[in-house]
Amino acid sequence: MDAETGPAAPQDQWKSYCRTISLLAFQSFGVVYGDLSTSPLYVYKSAFSGRLNNYRDETTIFGLFSLIFWTLTLLPLLKYVIIVLNADDNGEGGTFALYSLLCRHAKFSLLPNQQSADEELSTYYQPGVGGIISSPLKRFLEKHRKLRTCLLLFVLFGACMVIGDGVFTPAISVLSAISGLKDPGPGGIPDGWVVFIACIVLVGLFALQHRGTHRVAFMFAPIVVVWLLSIGVIGLYNIIHWNHRIFLALSPHYVIKFFKMTGKDGWLSLGGVLLAITGTEAMFADLGHFTAASIRLAFVGAIYPCLVLQYMGQAAFLSRNMSAVEDSFYQSVPSLACIVVMFVTTWLMALVIIFVWQKNILLALLFVVAFGSIEAVYLSAAVTKVPQGGWAPIVFAFVFMLVMYVWHYGSRRKYLFDLQNKVSMKWILTLGPSLGIVRVPGIGLIYTELVTGVPSIFSHFVTNLPAFHQVLVFVCVKSVPVPFVPEDERYLIGRIGPREYRMYRCIVRYGYKDVQKDDENFENHLVMSIAKFIQMEAEEAASSGSYESSEGRMAVIHTEDTTGTGLVMRDSNNEASGTSLTRSSRSETLRSLQSIYEQESGSLSRRRRVRFEIAEEERIDPQVRDELADLLDAKEAGVTYIIGHSYVKARKNSNFLKTFAIDYAYSFLRKNCRGPAVALHIPHISLVEVGMIYYV
Repeated sequence: MDAETGPAAPQDQWKSYCRTISLLAFQSFGVVYGDLSTSPLYVYKSAFSGRLNNYRDETTIFGLFSLIFWTLTLLPLLKYVIIVLNADDNGEGGTFALYSLLCRHAKFSLLPNQQSADEELSTYYQPGVGGIISSPLKRFLEKHRKLRTCLLLFVLFGACMVIGDGVFTPAISVLSAISGLKDPGPGGIPDGWVVFIACIVLVGLFALQHRGTHRVAFMFAPIVVVWLLSIGVIGLYNIIHWNHRIFLALSPHYVIKFFKMTGKDGWLSLGGVLLAITGTEAMFADLGHFTAASIRLAFVGAIYPCLVLQYMGQAAFLSRNMSAVEDSFYQSVPSLACIVVMFVTTWLMALVIIFVWQKNILLALLFVVAFGSIEAVYLSAAVTKVPQGGWAPIVFAFVFMLVMYVWHYGSRRKYLFDLQNKVSMKWILTLGPSLGIVRVPGIGLIYTELVTGVPSIFSHFVTNLPAFHQVLVFVCVKSVPVPFVPEDERYLIGRIGPREYRMYRCIVRYGYKDVQKDDENFENHLVMSIAKFIQMEAEEAASSGSYESSEGRMAVIHTEDTTGTGLVMRDSNNEASGTSLTRSSRSETLRSLQSIYEQESGSLSRRRRVRFEIAEEERIDPQVRDELADLLDAKEAGVTYIIGHSYVKARKNSNFLKTFAIDYAYSFLRKNCRGPAVALHIPHISLVEVGMIYYV
């Protein structure tokens, strides 16, 4: 039996893998390949809409098809399917994914909040790729901040062009498809009705988006598959019926003949040929919804052959029916955003080849020359039609890019202000363990963006408040340049100041694809993590023979593993829990206030359902036991969330551009975005906000 089941296990795994890949490939038809699949509706019409219309002969048709065929082969197939899809960021694709990869392998980020502990994340480096290597080019780019700023603007522009493309492409594709219902005869559907029907379809499509990618993919995948099979069969029929000599145009020789005969007019027609590859970037940008293998399978197995047959069949038909090429509205959209995004991806891929894949710079140059030159030719042709309608996606992209950069600039200036105005540890040490004020029971969670040091807002608390909490935890919610941070690696815990100060730091790390949900157990996770850190620190101190606190050291605390904390968790409603070794310092007044709080807070009372006790059976150092007892007393007394309500202003000597960006643009964005308390899911009843003005 064992001999039979042994080889069967890998076979079953292989079958399961094939089923999964096939299912994902099927779903990708409805999400990734909509634009590519509908491009045959308007490519030839747009290509012949200009002066190329004067060259209506078989050689021109053959040359135009050859140009389309080699464009489809070199860019979507060779560049994206074979090369670019390998540059995923833990399964995520797109412009920001490439930038994230670069920021992890070189110091390209403009926000100085990187920590060496981030490199220990399991998702930080790709399998098979080493750590950061040094090179003259890398050192040159890291040294010049203006170059890193230009790189960020380049990335933002590429990402915003995707948004601009997404604004127009659905309308163009749907309107092109609906226009097929028109009949040139007197009984045909008028243009007004075509637009009306297209609007209804678009509203219906966007209304379905909230149901999620999974359902939308299953809904539209069969439609796209039927469409592809239909245009593939129709293309094959046209080849056989009209002109089977079109197979000769597969030779690139016809591309050369095309440009020799048409010259500048042929170059201008590239704006129409470019429409044949609209949606190509979606293969990489939507990688996070699927897998590279499934996207490759769908493209190579169906998209590429069906599109080639359709374009070939159209060319065979047009070579015998040149009058069938009609002008249309779509000549005014040279869909420019597509080629710009592809051009941005080419240059970012060159940097990835050098810094992430750690290949020779000559290989990166070869990649840029091979694909960048092709895209540059198409880009130059598309730019000529900017006055005819191509300006629209550019304007959208610049507006979005301006918004993104202003937000990044204002946030960076605010962070640098905090970084330059940190409270010195010398000043804190002079205050003593009581910090010069009364330390009352409870845990105070002070939210800050700093990953090191004490923020300047803390001095406002100490100098203006008569009392402060027994235990202080500086909480930093930090975004790291990875798509996802495993839940068990999310918390970094450290100590601030000597042990008797009872001050800690907690860094909660999220990836750029992580959703920060309301964690009802955050307080419990925090207490368990700090307790585990205290135990780990004590064990290391015992092994080294010194019980000095390791100030500044941060440790990754695995929240799923509750062993080694010295605590036990019990149901707070279970009164028969035995003797507790924790010391309760709450008065009757505090108990009654907590009871009122639990009744008024509704669902938030779920945060109070558990209580902690020091494990009786464990042998714990007396100093560690005292620190754990203080922590548990503070937890029982209550948790207060303290956050700075900041107002960011430009300095008086700032120039006009900086003043406008900070005082008006950035201020407007902050006022119209969710507040920090909402974004961080802080319970309102436990929130304390302290105002502070930042002059940056």
